[in-house]
Amino acid sequence: MAMHFDLVDLRLMVHVAEANSVTRGAEASHLSVPAASTRIKNLEEAIGTKLLYRTSQGVTLTPPGQALVHHARLVLAQIEHLRGDLQEYAQGIKGHLRVFANTTAVGEFLPPVLRAYLQNHPDVNIDLREKLSHDIVRAVSEGQTDIGIVAGAVRTESLQAIPYRTDRLVLVVPRGHALAAAGGVDFAQTLELDHVGLPEASAIHAFLQRICDGLHRPLKLRIQAGNVEAACRLIEAGVGVGVLPGAAARRHARTLDVAIVPLADDWALREMQICVRSLEALPGFARDLVDLLVQDAKAAQASRGEA
Repeated sequence: MAMHFDLVDLRLMVHVAEANSVTRGAEASHLSVPAASTRIKNLEEAIGTKLLYRTSQGVTLTPPGQALVHHARLVLAQIEHLRGDLQEYAQGIKGHLRVFANTTAVGEFLPPVLRAYLQNHPDVNIDLREKLSHDIVRAVSEGQTDIGIVAGAVRTESLQAIPYRTDRLVLVVPRGHALAAAGGVDFAQTLELDHVGLPEASAIHAFLQRICDGLHRPLKLRIQAGNVEAACRLIEAGVGVGVLPGAAARRHARTLDVAIVPLADDWALREMQICVRSLEALPGFARDLVDLLVQDAKAAQASRGEA
């Protein structure tokens, strides 16, 4: 049997789920309670199963109801994106490009590339977000983002992956620290020390937490800084040590009293890749950005600008 879904029904189910109440869900949907009840009943009959548990405390979703509301939220979000994109077309913006990237790419490598791209594409807007590499792969696969830049050992078999850059996570310590002269150090050796970290929302914070979980040891996070520069300044002040992206750490080490110590762990070397679902399926203005990223990577390699 064919199922037909009405946007009014989807919004109603989301409102009912959020309020745990058909009455308040109906109000939020600007429907009368009898009209809302009839819509829910018709949905249940069309699907062939109950969507709500009704109790004296209100209503809760059945498992099919939870699945429906999950997809309803995705559909309604896409409708909002569509509305926003069309609004931008009406205002003269011809293209909207979504880019998800890891911490190092966002902070170090992308700004000059995006500056050049936007100068050459005045009719394109870019939505740039920092994400964990595993989340980026999923977002590209599901069409949530057009271009992803990932680092480390992530599985990209279902996507087109193009080599981008390399970066190595390093340990940053105050100059004069006992480890400052070390030729290298294992991350596990640093776990007895106080650490200066990046925000919980940063990709590197979540990555290091996963490494610690694998070692079954906690990270002694003394303080979290808003960005790499702030972390380096706190390390310079003797608050602790920190594991940070090598490219950014070296840049700040030129002006701050900190030392860079290589991490010996294999995972510290971060091979970056550009990921897309299909280069051919991307609009021309999106392929232009991929081309610019590849040129940037080749130029950096030629000038030996990466360690």
